[in-house]
Amino acid sequence: MTQKLYQIAKPIPQGRSRFTIVLDPKPGTLGGNRSGKLYGRLDCPTARRYVAMGTYQKFRVFFHTEADAIACGFRPCAHCLPDQYAAWKATQPTASK
Repeated sequence: MTQKLYQIAKPIPQGRSRFTIVLDPKPGTLGGNRSGKLYGRLDCPTARRYVAMGTYQKFRVFFHTEADAIACGFRPCAHCLPDQYAAWKATQPTASK
């Protein structure tokens, strides 16, 4: 019997890209979007809406941990992870006018 493998994003220490995709028997616990560089819960209503529209799948990535998502350069979703997003936003430089 063949074991199911999942595509999981893992951080890499150096290089052009901040992450690589590996095959792992353990499914991810968080989902992300490569083009938006954001991550969130697998049941995020915003992500589910984009998946249902068919525009999200080719940019979808998965992570085992929040630490992996952050190390890969992704930010938290404002909708499904509002506390983590607020903490992240507070660390970002403000735009000057």
